[in-house]
Amino acid sequence: MNYWIIVASKDHIQRGLIDGFIQANHGKAAPLKRMQLGDWVIFYSPKLEYEKPEKLQCFTAIGKISDENIYQHDMGGGFVPFRRNVEFLQAKDIPILPLINDLTFIKDKTHWGAPFRFGTLQIPEEDFRLIAEKMVEDQSLLK
Repeated sequence: MNYWIIVASKDHIQRGLIDGFIQANHGKAAPLKRMQLGDWVIFYSPKLEYEKPEKLQCFTAIGKISDENIYQHDMGGGFVPFRRNVEFLQAKDIPILPLINDLTFIKDKTHWGAPFRFGTLQIPEEDFRLIAEKMVEDQSLLK
């Protein structure tokens, strides 16, 4: 089992929450192909809305890859992104700033945003647990 973070604005994540899917890196297939059935995914949202400047800097969703399928979906206007199905958990937004010093995947605490620049990253289980336990009330769901 692996643990991932996908970076996306909260408004984009909410679309996936409704229909139980994820997209990564503006619809690219490669990040989704690295994920496997049963892997966990946490979403980090630097902004509230994609094309607006308002910062959010929170972990905003968490889910588990629910099957082996990677598929495309026509969203119109020639945009046909790749998706994977995810079973999302009921979760609350958690600010990243209080966690930075405890997250091992963030090596340089003064430039803490650097690991997020590629849009998808694999993280250690201990970091996943630290974030997930703050986001999800029912800890039994994290097994």
